[in-house]
Amino acid sequence: VSIYVTLGVLLGSLAGYYGGRVDGWIMRFTEVVMAFPTLIILITIVAIVGPGLFNSMIAIGLIGWTGIARLVRGQILSIREMDFVTAARAVGAAQGRILVQHVLPNVIAPIVVAATFGIAGAILTEAGLSFLGLGIKPPTPSWGNMINEAQQLTIIESKPWIWLGPGLMITLSVLAINFIGDGLRDALDPRMTLD
Repeated sequence: VSIYVTLGVLLGSLAGYYGGRVDGWIMRFTEVVMAFPTLIILITIVAIVGPGLFNSMIAIGLIGWTGIARLVRGQILSIREMDFVTAARAVGAAQGRILVQHVLPNVIAPIVVAATFGIAGAILTEAGLSFLGLGIKPPTPSWGNMINEAQQLTIIESKPWIWLGPGLMITLSVLAINFIGDGLRDALDPRMTLD
């Protein structure tokens, strides 16, 4: 998640702040990446570089940045027209300084929330890759590997503890992280009012 948050923030910031051709090229590239099914691209990348924890992390990081880039771009497009950015330009601040010191701090809250939700998605993606045999390799434990071992009908019927535990833990982990992300969104959104 940190890989694709970094890529997304970098590309989204450049596209949103500089606009014009930079925005056009970055957003067209983002749309091309988004046009392909994520799981198919992940399977292809992991099949080329080989399975493993590090390779799975790199593959997920190289594919998941598109949503963050679009989010950051949208936020920056609205923030760059605000009065404090105009004032910084008027006093002669450099473009990079305005972006880093004035614009990006106002985008941190949506990035944190999106990254939190991204962790839940990364857990599901890694479990799926491991289930298919393209993620973490045994003997390193993974919930996807554990569910993969319970594919036979006799195991599913007679030994539910083999697949039920990992399945429940995936579900509980993703739900917990989503609740954290939802709470962060409520806490960090300045438009939320307490009634």
